[in-house]
Amino acid sequence: MRITNEQLKLFLTDSNLIPKNRLEDAFKEAESSKKDLGPLLLEKELVDEAGLQKIYAYVLGIPFVDLTKENIPLEILQIVPEPIARKYNIVAFERQDKNLKVAMLVPEDLQTIDFIKKKSGYRIVPCLTTRESIQEALKHYEKSLKAEFGDLLTVTAEKADEGEDSGSLEKMASDLPVVRIVDTLLKHAILQSASDIHIEPSEKEVLVRYRIDGVLHDAMTLPRDAATGIVARIKVLSNLKLDEHRQPQDGRFKIEKDGYRISFRVSILPVFDGEKIVMRLLDESSKGLTLEKMGLTGRALEAVHREIHKPNGIILVTGPTGSGKTTTLYTVMDILNTPEVNISTVEDPVEYRMPRVNQTQINPKVGMTFAAALRSLLRQDPDILMVGEIRDQETLEIALHAAMTGHLVLSTLHTNSAAATLPRMLDMGAEPFLIASTTNVIVAQRLVRRLCQECKKPYRLDAEEAEALESSVDVKEVLASLRAEGAGVKPTEGEGKSLRDFTFYRPGGCDQCGGEGYRGRIGVYEVLEMDTDIRKLVSASATSEEIERQAKKNGMISMAVDGFVKAASGMSTIEEVLRVTKE
Repeated sequence: MRITNEQLKLFLTDSNLIPKNRLEDAFKEAESSKKDLGPLLLEKELVDEAGLQKIYAYVLGIPFVDLTKENIPLEILQIVPEPIARKYNIVAFERQDKNLKVAMLVPEDLQTIDFIKKKSGYRIVPCLTTRESIQEALKHYEKSLKAEFGDLLTVTAEKADEGEDSGSLEKMASDLPVVRIVDTLLKHAILQSASDIHIEPSEKEVLVRYRIDGVLHDAMTLPRDAATGIVARIKVLSNLKLDEHRQPQDGRFKIEKDGYRISFRVSILPVFDGEKIVMRLLDESSKGLTLEKMGLTGRALEAVHREIHKPNGIILVTGPTGSGKTTTLYTVMDILNTPEVNISTVEDPVEYRMPRVNQTQINPKVGMTFAAALRSLLRQDPDILMVGEIRDQETLEIALHAAMTGHLVLSTLHTNSAAATLPRMLDMGAEPFLIASTTNVIVAQRLVRRLCQECKKPYRLDAEEAEALESSVDVKEVLASLRAEGAGVKPTEGEGKSLRDFTFYRPGGCDQCGGEGYRGRIGVYEVLEMDTDIRKLVSASATSEEIERQAKKNGMISMAVDGFVKAASGMSTIEEVLRVTKE
């Protein structure tokens, strides 16, 4: 069943899929270096993997399938055992009478086909697919938490009554059922792209919840007796004290497996019914995040790019906890991280590791506060400084003076809007002239859930809905932005003089998004770029309302308006925008 280089070349020549001169060059290189032509065409980006696999399927006379959007029934999937499926990249996806269709990457793997045939008793129909398709299909093995736990919980409950001295806790933590339960909970959180895991004990049960796209979802209810072993296991992973039940403890651990690298930040807090655990998941393997992908567009994006490339000044990102401020700062650092500059950070805690960046963890117990660390960093010849959060007057003043003396400073503050940040710094005791002369740009942000593009449903606002929105948002400002900055958002009828002239979208619910209607999150932003007018207002200690009014005159778009543009673009919904921007 192997396709020779000559066969592949003949087919590609006849089909005109690749320019003949480039195909001839690749064929000669493959022959001289004794390589297969297909992988070489992939390497030279003359064809993508899906295209190549389709060509192979056509030449071999076997079907090509794409499983990325298929919902494979568990009973069919499990005909091929999971270890075999993962090792040999083969997935059963359809059964008809005595025929079993399997998706493969290597159809000439006759040994594996023969093994599945003998084990299942079916006639095997091989189909070609892509690596991405196989990876998506493999996730179906892990859809059901309950199916995977089986009898483990019963076994764990029986062992929970053995006492709670340090020795028995250590034994319980290393016991196989407990290890598998915790591993499964962590694995499913990773698969569902959860940002946090909550393990909450109550009088009769233990509730496990995942925060997915900013919203908590119940994942599993475990017997109360399983709590002790689970807590002990997580303490062992995090290198915490097993016999400490009265004091809060913080730790972290890392999982590196199957191409991902996830860091878990663990917080354990004593509560009335035991110990509550919250774990923050940080994906250290995710790369390629850009400001555009995060949701910055148009004039706001241009302003941020313009200001971050200045040699000095301070760039502030504001918003509540969990609004993506740290991710924005790391994305900016990634843009600026070149061999020509020295970047140093002071953080609490260090959330992501970044190559060529000197990251310092604060430790107030030994006097290593933000202010003390920042003062020391200024003696380390930095070009760019990142301060995880400005919490007090001393840190603020050092950061402002660093920006004044030729450093670019990145930091975060907890304020509700971009304009409110400047009076907040005045309240913290900073001099107005210092704020006015050093601040480059302030980015306020929130995260909204992104609509699933497979099942979103278009709709139009009726008169009642449009009228209700007038009390929540400045409709004139929204309409002006939809017309000017809508990035392809055009009125479906009329001239765009009313919100009823535009199409918005609602969540549907499909297999791709687990019935939620949403997949992932995107930011809504307001970017306040400092100019002469704003600097004069800050120097005069103006209120946030006065600053915001002037900023809007100068072209700033508020978060709510940015959200409405994204809602009309089909990225999110009006309900999501109002949920995160209402004050």
